[in-house]
Amino acid sequence: MQITAAVMREKGGKFSLEQIELDEPREDEVLVRMVSCGICHTDTLPRDQVVPAPFPAVYGHEGAGIVEKVGGKVTKLKPGDHVVMSCHHCGTCDTCKTGQPMYCRDFFKANFSFARMDGNPTMRKGEEVIHGSFFGQWSFGTYALGHERSVVKVPSDVPLELLGPLGCGVQTGAGAVINSLGPRAGDSIVIYGAGSVGLSAVLGAVVTGCAVIVSIDLNEERLALAKELGATHVINPTKIDPVASIRDLTGGLGAKFSLETSGNLTALRQAVDSIRIMGECGMIGAPAFGSEIGLDTWGLLLGRKVRGICEGDAVPDLFIPSLVELYKQGRFPFDKLVKFYDFDQINQAVEDSEHGRAVKAVVRFS
Repeated sequence: MQITAAVMREKGGKFSLEQIELDEPREDEVLVRMVSCGICHTDTLPRDQVVPAPFPAVYGHEGAGIVEKVGGKVTKLKPGDHVVMSCHHCGTCDTCKTGQPMYCRDFFKANFSFARMDGNPTMRKGEEVIHGSFFGQWSFGTYALGHERSVVKVPSDVPLELLGPLGCGVQTGAGAVINSLGPRAGDSIVIYGAGSVGLSAVLGAVVTGCAVIVSIDLNEERLALAKELGATHVINPTKIDPVASIRDLTGGLGAKFSLETSGNLTALRQAVDSIRIMGECGMIGAPAFGSEIGLDTWGLLLGRKVRGICEGDAVPDLFIPSLVELYKQGRFPFDKLVKFYDFDQINQAVEDSEHGRAVKAVVRFS
């Protein structure tokens, strides 16, 4: 079928809206008419070749839409269902089978190979292959194909255009707190970075009942939003030493938990130094491949933990509906992060995201 998609054709380039041909869904695939798609920092990685990727290609991995058609073996979805599209996984390896799909042994193949897992493309323009299957979806288009495992049914009584970011950024931040770190009521947590992931982590910390929630960022407007969302303290590290401040806030102990969401190596070291004995630091932010940091080994010997977290340790079929329910109850107001753009404004949406003018830009399809 003919669709309109935002195609990237060169390193560091701009998206161009083009008419291309999309395959029919295979027996385990779902065709989704897109309603909206969030803009994520990860969408810029293949554009800038931080992640090796082919051109021309279609990105987008926070899609929300309505099921148009399903393959013959699809059982959990039907035409007309409202859905959010999330990360792909193989479904057969040991981590997938034990309920940890975000640590799939074939995670990079499933999400960053820019083709189906068997290597076949999904889109063409005449004889030219248009590379897709980014995160198993490529949702910067009027229609997208997803695998049954990575497409999540959501309630139809919530604005669908709002829900796309639950598929990655919001799920990642909130899940890192709720699923991965698992603080108890009354615990302390410090969150480095107040982008969409970091602010979603703030919301997760509020839901879990943390008594001390510290948000750290350079952007004063985002720190103000963090306070509005429930942060008890905010710190601009250009004005105050965050590690010393956190120790002051916690009676000299340090926070029980910390989370680094920006990919900044200095912030990651500070996040580790911010936790107390037996504390835990989670790393979400993605620096360049091969990046390394030095850590205080004696600090780690005293029971401190540092762990990487992918997509908030979520099982999307379970976690995304739970976030929607919290939103419906007024306990997870992630809509305060969102700024909408029309599809033909996608380059402006990306630029605003990169320059801090939008926390979570979302493009809408007419």
